[in-house]
Amino acid sequence: MAAAKTETFVWQGVDKQGRKTRGELNAPSSAIVKAHLRKQGIAAKNVKKKTKPLFSNKKPIKPVDVAIFTRQMATMLKAGVPLVQSFDIVAEGVENPTMQDLVTEIKNDVASGGGFAVACAKHPKYFDELFCSLIASGEASGTLEIMLDRVATYKEKTEALKAKIKKALTYPIAVLIVAAIVTSILLIKVVPQFASTFESFGSELPAFTQLVVAMSEWMQANWFIVLALTIISSFIFGKARQKYKRFSDWVDKMLLKAPIIGDIVYNSVIARFSRTLATTFGAGVPLVDALNSVAGAAGNAVYSKAIIQIRDDVTTGQTLYSSIRFTNLFPSLLLQMVSIGEESGSLDDMLDKVATHYEEAVDNSVDALTSLLEPLIMSVLGVLVGGLMIAMYLPIFMLGSAI
Repeated sequence: MAAAKTETFVWQGVDKQGRKTRGELNAPSSAIVKAHLRKQGIAAKNVKKKTKPLFSNKKPIKPVDVAIFTRQMATMLKAGVPLVQSFDIVAEGVENPTMQDLVTEIKNDVASGGGFAVACAKHPKYFDELFCSLIASGEASGTLEIMLDRVATYKEKTEALKAKIKKALTYPIAVLIVAAIVTSILLIKVVPQFASTFESFGSELPAFTQLVVAMSEWMQANWFIVLALTIISSFIFGKARQKYKRFSDWVDKMLLKAPIIGDIVYNSVIARFSRTLATTFGAGVPLVDALNSVAGAAGNAVYSKAIIQIRDDVTTGQTLYSSIRFTNLFPSLLLQMVSIGEESGSLDDMLDKVATHYEEAVDNSVDALTSLLEPLIMSVLGVLVGGLMIAMYLPIFMLGSAI
């Protein structure tokens, strides 16, 4: 059942001692705010919705913030600190004000009698269905601190994996963008200065120099169109991936086939599959339900479809090993470990080992890619910038030799 939407209300009132007091409270309506204040012995005089500023400079909440929050809550509960007090301690140590507000909102909901999982479900942007279901399972079984520890480990491993992939993609993209900007500046600003000097030579320019001058003239006339097309294309690509599932699925398929990058994507998907299934199954979630969660967290459409097929096969009574093998998409190491895990009753431990192996494989692939790209990118930059400089100075050298 979907959680009721809450709003932030600002209230003013008088307590039992007759002192004026004020504060903020999250609730679905002002009537619930007044009822909650009455339970605390406060007579509410003024309750209204908190107005939102037109422009907000709040720091966004990142997934790593949620991972840190989960780990801190697990540590507090393991130490025997009561749940509501744990929220207060964690909130005080959070540096991000937006995250601090989120923790306070969750604490207020829990203090009002709601469950931890229900409070988190009100913020689906930060707490996904997998997170909420595991927390709910921990609350129901009385093992919330153990479940929080499992979720914290899962979040930490997942964010570490994402960071490795970003590292592999960000560096070459950033360098190529810088190279494009430097080359454009040289063609638009520097080459025309040389071209005006060449006009006074009165002799025919070398073919290479003529080519560069022609490129410069074209860039001067069309640079705005090139920039606009680049921005529009990037925007359309991003929107198309969000809006059109078939296009997004095609991109995911191409990423798996891409040279070098494809191996990193493949290893990361296998690692994510193993880590998510190990976490959910180890938490006592039934296998079919666990596979549902894994399909949503796969991060690649090709494997999401395959996991749905695995779930359907398991539902009909097939073993997990045979269901995975039938897809022909998963490595033999995973198949062997799943087979051993099913036979020995330690499936979550086996999957955890597979996840660790493929996370290390992603790390090694990223390091290898970085080592390979560094000299390659430097060579490309050298050819671009050096080629332009040679083209500009070549007529001067030829003029000097003629004299």
